[in-house]
Amino acid sequence: MLLKAIHIIIGSFLLSIGINGCFVPYHLLDGGMIGIGLIIHYLWGIPTGLVILFGSIPLFIMAFFVKRSLFYNSIHGLLISSLFIDLTAPISTWFHFPIIASALIGGILIGTGIGLMLLVETSTGGSDLVGQCISYWTKWNVGVIIFIIDGIVLLIGCRIIGTYAFLHSLLAVSAVGFATSTLVHFGKPSIN
Repeated sequence: MLLKAIHIIIGSFLLSIGINGCFVPYHLLDGGMIGIGLIIHYLWGIPTGLVILFGSIPLFIMAFFVKRSLFYNSIHGLLISSLFIDLTAPISTWFHFPIIASALIGGILIGTGIGLMLLVETSTGGSDLVGQCISYWTKWNVGVIIFIIDGIVLLIGCRIIGTYAFLHSLLAVSAVGFATSTLVHFGKPSIN
């Protein structure tokens, strides 16, 4: 239980720093529910964490019926990460890396945060939760599934953020997918 709490807190912190410190200054997108939260934040100024929280409700209902343990394990990840995302929102004005560095660093931070939570079978909701459900059914790598879902959301958001931010968001989503799948693949103990 303590290990899970540590993973959720550190993962949520890394995720929130990646979003607010790297993505928001350049209107970059991630995919999944985070990407949807960012799109709505960029359009109407609604706090990203709040959008993620309410947008994940239907996905949590799905998880409740697919694999109840995902539902129960991920509630904490959703609540804590949404809170951290909104609490760390002010850092988006504190400093700015160049856009390519922001895309890479932000992607790695977000992917590592997600990966840490996935290692203890929790998530932030959103595409993480959908990815876990699909992985449960298919046994595919959850990081790859999340990468595909993220790409779809990114394509939807392209018109809102523009071509320049879209191209850098592709790099960011690639970094998220790489960090998540690498951490999940190498972080789990091998069974012989």
